[in-house]
Amino acid sequence: MIPSIHSARRAKAARGPLRHLLQLGALLIVLLGWPSAPACALQGALGVHDPSTIVKEGNKYWIFATGQGIYSMYSTDLVNWTPGPRTVFVNNAYPGWINGKVPGFAGNFWAPECIFLNGKYYLYYSCSTFGSKVSAIGLATNVTLDPTSPNYKWEDQGEVVSTSASSDVNAIDPAVFRDTNGDVWLSYGSFFGGIRVTQLSATTGKPTGGTTHAVANGNPEAAYLTKNGSFYYLFVNRGACCNGVNSTYYMVVGRSASPTGPFLDQNGADLNNGGGTVVLNAAGRYIGPGHTGIYEENGVSYFSHHYYDGFDNGAPKLGIAKLTWTAAGWPSVTRDWVTAGRYEIRSQNSNLVWDAWGCTGVAGQMIAQGTPAGLDCQRWDITPLGEGEYKITNALGGLAADVAGCSPDAGAKLQLGAYTGAFCQRFRIDRANDGTLVFASANGNRVVEVPNASTTVGQQLGLWDYNGCSCQRWTLTNVSVLTSTNRKLLKGVSIYPQPTSTGSFTVALAGQPLGAETQIVVTDLKGAVVYRQEFSKQLTTLTVQAGLAPGVYQIAVRRGALATSQKLVVL
Repeated sequence: MIPSIHSARRAKAARGPLRHLLQLGALLIVLLGWPSAPACALQGALGVHDPSTIVKEGNKYWIFATGQGIYSMYSTDLVNWTPGPRTVFVNNAYPGWINGKVPGFAGNFWAPECIFLNGKYYLYYSCSTFGSKVSAIGLATNVTLDPTSPNYKWEDQGEVVSTSASSDVNAIDPAVFRDTNGDVWLSYGSFFGGIRVTQLSATTGKPTGGTTHAVANGNPEAAYLTKNGSFYYLFVNRGACCNGVNSTYYMVVGRSASPTGPFLDQNGADLNNGGGTVVLNAAGRYIGPGHTGIYEENGVSYFSHHYYDGFDNGAPKLGIAKLTWTAAGWPSVTRDWVTAGRYEIRSQNSNLVWDAWGCTGVAGQMIAQGTPAGLDCQRWDITPLGEGEYKITNALGGLAADVAGCSPDAGAKLQLGAYTGAFCQRFRIDRANDGTLVFASANGNRVVEVPNASTTVGQQLGLWDYNGCSCQRWTLTNVSVLTSTNRKLLKGVSIYPQPTSTGSFTVALAGQPLGAETQIVVTDLKGAVVYRQEFSKQLTTLTVQAGLAPGVYQIAVRRGALATSQKLVVL
């Protein structure tokens, strides 16, 4: 199921209901009719508008969103998303009180929010019609989010707050925040009259009284209140929503010592007077980001939102970015989960690493999984290109990870190639809930995997549809501190005889300084380390009695901050 979405500037009557309906129709066509597009972040069914804050029950993460009967989607890893099996209000059987408050409402709920309180899930939803302030926010509760549970049942708790044509605020876009002291706060509002904050009963989830606080003006929407350290932060959207690639939505923030404001930006400007420090704006394919949600788990903060995909004709999709906080206490949001550096890329499934097979560094060399040996051909420079996309180049020779034939197809293999900036040489990296990473080709969004979950050394890496296999998950070890070591060539080294018929060989270190021990590492063509030995720093002629069987081997010679490698043929 794909959700329907609400109109841009839902509450701005000056633009006229006809224009709202035309915009809605165009966006429904975008959601329902466009074919698959070039790679985007995340996997699965990503069509969504106004996503709620992520909430977790058991091993599933849930999001609720704008849609008929209230749309939902879930994930088990924060990467792949699946539509919920049913809406909250099935077959448009929504509560009868709503039409008494909002005549003309037809079941398309906007911008829900979900929070766990008192052993239940409290789901707040908004009801309105286009270009109107006649709106209401309601509440439904459930003891579980699992539709297969015998205890699954949404029970409507009625109205939370409502507004009329004469109100100075619009009762839509609810967001709920529970303070560290247990207090619960509701933020809501829109273009009409700005954003309000009011306190809720921690027991009933309803307002404790009639006091509301005006906290943001200047055409804001989609407010979200949270706390970090001693400050409260209010995120809001400004600009025009819901117009696909022409949307101008962007996200700003202000902070306060109180949940009721005033909220000031980094320059001291009040959100009530048009202030707001920008935290996320249009960039590349990510147009009109909106509707903040912050989910924290295991020390990581996930910043959920929707955006309009400029590479997919403006289709609204789910985005999950990384949120951190600066030393000055301001939020920083990025789609880059990995910082620039040199890394070893290790398979969660096999514990083997990305290996430019053969260690020659030449174009066309396959990228396979190999036994970790600390070789340059097993080290990769990961360079952010912006908005979660990366170039990955091998430390030996500098060629890029490349999909053979620039193919987006399942089964396409990885190899080395000269970097041209093509989509098949760019990868998107997403973070799964267990901290592992998923690498997706920017040319079609299929992910890098070890085919057939193989644990065999030498298995070439390829693309496949995401299925959550550990063979599609990777961990990084930063070896950037060794960059200077890796890039300094140990010169004047000779290895003889070449070829050898005895399985042993000699390494001559003519003219090398005597300040460090020498390490010899021998790997076979499958990347497996077959011999390793350290020699005293006083020795410059090393006799290596490795007893090697016939074959071709890679000999790595390391001495202090210098290194080199050569091939050896054993007859």
